[in-house]
Amino acid sequence: MSTVVETDVLIVGSGPAGASAALALSTYGVPNIVVTRYASLADTPRAHITNQRTMEVLRDLGVEQEVVAKATPQHLMGNTTFCTSLAGEELGRVRSWGNDPLVQAAHELASPTRMCDLPQHLMEPVLVDAAVARGTSLRFETEYLSHTQDADGVTAVVRDRLRGDTYEIRAKYLIGADGGRSRVAEDAGLPMGGQMGVAGSINIVFEADLTKYTAHRPATLYWVLAPGATVGGIGAGLVRCVRPWNEWLIVWGYDVTAGAPDLTTEYAESVVRQLVGDDEIPVTIKSSSAWTVNEMYAERYSNGRVFCAGDATHRHPPSNGLGSNTSIQDAYNLAWKLKLVLDGSASPKLLDTYTAERAPVGKQVVTRANRSIGETAPIFEALDGLSPQTPEQLWANIAARKEAGEAAEKQRAKLREAIAFKVYEFNAHGVDLNQRYTSEAVVPDGTPPETFPRDPELHHQPTSRPGARIPHAWITSGTRTLSTLDTVGQGRFTLLTGIGGEGWIRAAEAQDVDIATVVIGPGQEYEDPYGDWARLSEISDAGALLVRPDGFVAFRHATAAPDAREVLSDALRRILGHAR
Repeated sequence: MSTVVETDVLIVGSGPAGASAALALSTYGVPNIVVTRYASLADTPRAHITNQRTMEVLRDLGVEQEVVAKATPQHLMGNTTFCTSLAGEELGRVRSWGNDPLVQAAHELASPTRMCDLPQHLMEPVLVDAAVARGTSLRFETEYLSHTQDADGVTAVVRDRLRGDTYEIRAKYLIGADGGRSRVAEDAGLPMGGQMGVAGSINIVFEADLTKYTAHRPATLYWVLAPGATVGGIGAGLVRCVRPWNEWLIVWGYDVTAGAPDLTTEYAESVVRQLVGDDEIPVTIKSSSAWTVNEMYAERYSNGRVFCAGDATHRHPPSNGLGSNTSIQDAYNLAWKLKLVLDGSASPKLLDTYTAERAPVGKQVVTRANRSIGETAPIFEALDGLSPQTPEQLWANIAARKEAGEAAEKQRAKLREAIAFKVYEFNAHGVDLNQRYTSEAVVPDGTPPETFPRDPELHHQPTSRPGARIPHAWITSGTRTLSTLDTVGQGRFTLLTGIGGEGWIRAAEAQDVDIATVVIGPGQEYEDPYGDWARLSEISDAGALLVRPDGFVAFRHATAAPDAREVLSDALRRILGHAR
């Protein structure tokens, strides 16, 4: 084991977290190596929902349009349907993923991006190809074995699975993005809360032309409530569209205490037939696999020079479509901090803010995803489907909703209410966008604590307060129309001000760290023709917002300041970990 390979950052894992970490670091000019024990990128659909915040990240990293070109667009995602089978009776629908007219308006107001559906086996190549094109070194068939760290770096031992030999990779920092059974997280001793294996599920990937059952009610998800579909963590049989309308994935529960069934082609096809409800349509089984529903989250995301991201730190069911989104956003939060520490602009103390900012988000999404599973139960309850009954009785309960009379009317109302409540899974706009960071990389401005007049899980609330993502507003520059989010990011800080904010501009130009400056107002480089930025910025024209490379507000000053240079310098010292 004489060979030692050197790099700045070693990333273990090429999934959404690892691939996006590599993409961001290479975009910022940071040398990095990605190792994966597998011979290829993801070969099954896995994660797929891509929310607005993640699309904003991909926009900043320059791959948004490629993702849009490959994805199922938002308007084909949103008629989440509850039925007895695709060919059977429909019980109700939820307008989902921003397709409710009111929610759609909220999406339009919140971001320059649209959410979409891009399965993981199509997303990973976009991220990895761009990362490699920008400098990432990718090593397939390379298995992480262990690591040791010292004051100057991390030495990881890896095994080349083709040759069979081991060698060392010496890095200044290590990122463990190696999934829900992360060896890096285990070796780093990251403390975990929650539990693994709370329920069992099976994924069945298949091909079938289901156009006649789906094209008139286009959706990403079709939930099948029928006898036999109530076990496991998912709460019902789920038919998920991978590509409209002939590539599909079924999620089917099993009793985790009894172990997974024998996943033969015959078994998989029998499940497909039950949920589709048509024995005549040709079906081709592509793959099947068993997995467990987890409810676990890391309480700390790092140990020394070792950091973990993605499923290594938050493990939960696919409800709400939060998995890959949170993973990509973890990596985006960490990458700019590593870049500034590595180039000497920031103290290593800045890296402590990664756990402070992302661990609460990870815990929230684990809790939300598992709660969404429980919120399926009232649908069964409305059909008297929770108590042990014969299949014949369950079908009779389902049929009873079509009868006249007070009892049936109450049943219909109860079923409508239960289905409508699933908006907390399928339209949780606030969960996607209302992240608020509290850490040393955020300087409070002394304003009162934020209040939410509407449900913060369902409704996005824009604000420029420190610790929040900068609000989106459409502004202009000459003949161009662009978002305020387009003026920030690109690996550097940005200071936004208006007419009368010249003192802040001079203060930004005097700092040692790279700060772009943006002046918004009549006759300036950027103008606010709709007046939206004036309303959303929550500062006067002469005030200032300092926005971090990840688009989050780090510092806010509502007005001009005669000592702007000193005020901004003090804020930056704190943010970058140089505070005395």
